[in-house]
Amino acid sequence: MIIGLAISLIAILLLPFLTKKVEHNLEVFLFVMGLITTVIAGVISKDLFTHIFHNEMLYFITLAVLVAGIIFKYAVDSIIEGVERATQRIPLSVFLFFFIIFIGILSSVITAIIASLVLAEVAKALPIERKYKVRLCIITCFSIGLGAALTPIGEPLATIVVSLLNEDFFFLVKTIGIYIVPGIIALGLIGAVNIGRNAKIIHRVQMEKEALQYNCPISAENYPVIFMRAVKIFLFVIALELLGAGFRPMIDMYIIHLDSGLLYWINMVSAVLDNATLAAAEISPKMGINQIKAILMGLLISGGMLIPGNIPNIVTACKLNIGSKDWAKFGVPLGLVFLTIDFVVLFLI
Repeated sequence: MIIGLAISLIAILLLPFLTKKVEHNLEVFLFVMGLITTVIAGVISKDLFTHIFHNEMLYFITLAVLVAGIIFKYAVDSIIEGVERATQRIPLSVFLFFFIIFIGILSSVITAIIASLVLAEVAKALPIERKYKVRLCIITCFSIGLGAALTPIGEPLATIVVSLLNEDFFFLVKTIGIYIVPGIIALGLIGAVNIGRNAKIIHRVQMEKEALQYNCPISAENYPVIFMRAVKIFLFVIALELLGAGFRPMIDMYIIHLDSGLLYWINMVSAVLDNATLAAAEISPKMGINQIKAILMGLLISGGMLIPGNIPNIVTACKLNIGSKDWAKFGVPLGLVFLTIDFVVLFLI
């Protein structure tokens, strides 16, 4: 069983980079791999699917994507005009610095889903080259992934942790806020320097040409595209649930009892697995506060490294048609730098 699960994990990590067909149908691929892992682990059952389809977050996320897509269909012109006015009146680096920080912190209130949808629309409307839009999405998804964990309403991981530990609403702010807020500010600085100083404002015609080339038009989307995106997100969330259930025996057998320092680095698997599921498997009221901090920060940072690592990643990548290779090329090095710095702060200082 464990060998089969290990092979499945390797396939999930590698195939999106090796095969264009998998990369372009990532949600379906992850769903199929989720089914395969549950079969290998012997946990596939009617009860499992009953549990998945009784999860309110599945419908909330899908509905949020659908409703926001319809709203943005009619608001796209206003968003483009607003972004254009902002970039004309203030330097691009200043705009990006405050946007990355603001949307990251705000995600703890409006949820990571809504924050990522706002990010996608702003990125599409921003008059800069596509490669810098991709970087902006990756950097800001890291910010959203961190910021949404500050409150139980921001993302499922935060909800699960607060529930497991039977803590109050502000527990996560008090526990890991001191690491998350500076991290979000640092991401704002990275965006301001890496994108703001290098990207040049381009003409609307060139921007629309690039958008059409990558099949993510700036103009209002039609209803079939909006509904198909919601279906893909629905399938993706189910896939994450299946993968979490399938890999749980391996987590319980080999990972959960490890030292917190090792757990911190092993939790890089949250780059391809649902970090909420991993948190549910690893977090225990019997743990010390330092162990909890290490596990949470490892999961939150790693979640931004690859597209399947977090819901904001998949939403943004879907809307801007960002490929797995393009995401990993920037997301993995950025994540490793943050993981290293955070490890030093947590374990060596």
